[in-house]
Order: sequence, then structure tokens, then C-alpha cells
Amino acid sequence: MNIKEIVDAVQAFVINSNHDLEQFRIQFLGSKGQIKELYGALKNVPNEDKRLVGQQINELRQIAEDKYALHKTTLSHATAETVELDLSRTGADAQIGSHHPLSLVRKEIIEIFNRIGYVVSEGPEIEDDWHNFSALNFPPEHPARDMQDTFFVEKGEQEMALRTHTSSVQVRVMENSKPPIRTISPGRVYRNEAISARAHCFFHQIEGLYIDKNVSFADLKQTLLFFAKELFGEKATIRLRPSYFPFTEPSAEVDVSCTLCHGKGCNVCKYSGWLEILGCGMVDPNVLDACGIDSTIYSGFAFGMGVERIAQLKYRVTDLRLYSENDIRFLKQFTPGI
Repeated sequence: MNIKEIVDAVQAFVINSNHDLEQFRIQFLGSKGQIKELYGALKNVPNEDKRLVGQQINELRQIAEDKYALHKTTLSHATAETVELDLSRTGADAQIGSHHPLSLVRKEIIEIFNRIGYVVSEGPEIEDDWHNFSALNFPPEHPARDMQDTFFVEKGEQEMALRTHTSSVQVRVMENSKPPIRTISPGRVYRNEAISARAHCFFHQIEGLYIDKNVSFADLKQTLLFFAKELFGEKATIRLRPSYFPFTEPSAEVDVSCTLCHGKGCNVCKYSGWLEILGCGMVDPNVLDACGIDSTIYSGFAFGMGVERIAQLKYRVTDLRLYSENDIRFLKQFTPGI
């Protein structure tokens, strides 16, 4: 039994990886390792020498255990192990990211209107009273001006508001452009509402505006029918119901035939066969005049839709809060190919 040789072997053993560490443990500290064999051979040592030899074996075991513990800690904190690469292995598939469902719907709607000549216009999310309310024919007593519906912001001595619709962008376009005007205004808007599965304090809209000579309600209907068929399929049909908006007259709500039951009736459309998608109407002459456009020469139509609403119909998302929670499990469902 040569304890010194085993001590030298322990100290000379090179450990560069977890594999090396395991081989070290098996060779010296394992149940069939060299140190275990030394303890087994201790019975053959003369009684007068057993104490000295036993101490030497204990010191050897301590040296081996210290080295094992040190390298185990070092390897566990290393940023990477030195491993041999198997160049014949099949490469791992790259992780494909996904767009947000609202981005997908927004892009698709913009592309549809781009094909018929609409350009994208953008504006600030913090607006003054003129662009957000007054220019759009909102009377001073209109409930949308109340704190229950609008987030107001103080900017110096002037009271501003987080825009409640992207119609404010249309006002800026009309003030700074001459007809013909054909534009859509996508963007985030804000309403002072309680957050729930069906409502949120912020959401996204896309509003459209077309102004030229001799624009009629028939032009509006054909534009929206084209949009519905492009977005929901060739079998889609629309219907218009009378409604009221301060900035359009006449005004209408637009329904599309249910994409699930194709108008036959189901629980999604509440067995009516129709799903509400947007509001629209002919631009009120007061709005045209307020923006510097002669209403005796020009006419136009406007429409607006919630992107979340369209996404809800397209992807069957029943809780609006999912759009803003960034849950990776939800977003991964929109990865291409899934």
C-alpha cells in the first residue's frame, strides 16, 4: 500500500469538465475507489502501525474531498463548459418570434385600405380641446367632455386630454391639406373606464376619412363592403343601422355577417347572424367648415373601428385584458405556422 503515490495521483489529476469531475470521484472517492480499498486493506496492517496509517488515509481522503468540492463549485458557476462538438448532429431549430395579435390586425387593415388609395396619418396622443372635441362638433355640454369618460392633463395653464379617438388626427389632416383627402388614422386612444374583460382604459382605433366633390353615402357603403370582404372573406355581407355621432350626419353602425355561422345564428353572434364592427357616417358640414374646407363644394365620409374588436372577431379572444398583459403563452399562439 503506497499512500504517497495515491496522494500524488490525486493532486496531479486534471479536472476541466463535469465528466472529469465524475471520473475523479469514481477513481478516488467512489465505493470501489482507491481510498475505499485502502480502508479495506487497513486490517492487514500490524496493530502498532494501524493508528499512523489510518491518519494518513484520513488525510488523503480529506485532500481528495477538498479538491472535489472546489472543482464542483467552480464548474457550477462557470458560464460555459468545454464540450466536444459533434458536427454531425442536426442543428437545432431557430426559435421563431411572433407579432402581437393587434399588430397583425392593424397591419392587415392598413394594407386593405392602402390598396384603394388611403394613406396613413398619425398625430399626438395628448390633444387640446379644439382637436379632440370642438372641431368635431362636440357641444360644450357633451358627456364625453366629462371626467368620467376622458383623462384630462394639465399642461401649464392649458387643459389637455389624452385623445379619446383618432378623429383628432383627421382634424389635423383637414386643417393642413386640401381635398381630395383619403386617409386612415391608426393609433392608441384612452377612455376613463373600469378595466374588465369587455372594456379597458386604453385601446386602439383605426379611423378613415374621404373628402372630395360629390362624395355620397353610397360611396361609403361600397368602401365598407369592400373592406369587410377583404378582411372576413368573399361571403361576408354588411348591414347599416341608423346611429348618432356628433361629427357625422347621417350616421350608422355597421354589422358584418357572423364569420362562424355565416348569418345562420350562433352563440358568438347571439343568434342574430350579425356582429358589430364599426361606426360611420357622412362628415357633418360644421366639421368641414371648422377645419377650413368649404362644405358647399366638398363632402365626405368617415368611419372608425376598434382594432381589439376586429381582433376579437378574427381570433375569438374573449378577454380584452389579454392584449396588454404580455403573457407569453397567449402571444405564442400567433407564431407563424401555429
